[in-house]
Amino acid sequence: MAPSPTLIATRKSPLALKQTEMVRAWLAEKLPDACFEDLPLSTKVDERLSWSLEKRGGIGLFTKELEDALLENRATLAVHSAKDMPTSFQQDLVIAGYLPRARANDVLVHKTGNPLPQSIASSSPRRRAQVGLLQPQAEWTTIRGNVATRLRKIVEGEAEATLLAAAGLDRLGIEGHEGLEFMELPIEEVVPAPGQAAVAIQCRESELSKYEHLFCEQTKLAVSLERAFLRKLGGGCQTPVGAHYAGGSFYIFHPEIGHTSFEFEIETLSDIDGVLSAIFSDLKL
Repeated sequence: MAPSPTLIATRKSPLALKQTEMVRAWLAEKLPDACFEDLPLSTKVDERLSWSLEKRGGIGLFTKELEDALLENRATLAVHSAKDMPTSFQQDLVIAGYLPRARANDVLVHKTGNPLPQSIASSSPRRRAQVGLLQPQAEWTTIRGNVATRLRKIVEGEAEATLLAAAGLDRLGIEGHEGLEFMELPIEEVVPAPGQAAVAIQCRESELSKYEHLFCEQTKLAVSLERAFLRKLGGGCQTPVGAHYAGGSFYIFHPEIGHTSFEFEIETLSDIDGVLSAIFSDLKL
């Protein structure tokens, strides 16, 4: 008799389902005798496209229903975009690990031949603060919807440009769009959100030992550092802060200090507190 499948909670957006498919493929390779199936769930933020993410605070809006499924034993794992996760979770929940990180840059998508758009749609204070320095002529507006919907709305003229994560475009196989140009923004000029481009796998703490050794340690170290930096600031995804660690460089954007970076290597999670103490002392944040 075949074992019962292990259910993985996921949002229903095309990107969320694609990321969950990637997690299932990863787990199938690591645990070939196990069986995993999706548990697609609706979230309030997906159902209410009229909501302003900025006014709602953002923190946990994309994760609560998936976390509830874990706590109620309706699912064993949950898949999230790491940048959407709050810095603390509901009781007894932890991150089991991360898939290897993808391209972390933001991408400015604008109408063809219009690299200096007059209106850019984004609800992200982080993107507005940093891209506003590069595109001072632009006014800011918002559009909601999945990636394909946002691209269509730019073509239709709801705004002249928008900002999207390169990782999401890559995972959806979107390399271009008729009538639009895609401009990758350098990380040192537009520092990504903590956790951007990483897919996080969450579980109950009681089951952590089953899964924590299966995923990418390099991504775990980097994202743990970024999330710890944000936690130390007391911020969430609606705080205009960027933090990204890669290749021994830690890039930071904070509205009080602008852009800066530090060079160091971290080898274990236990290195993070000491590194951050030194950084906060230097920055006087």
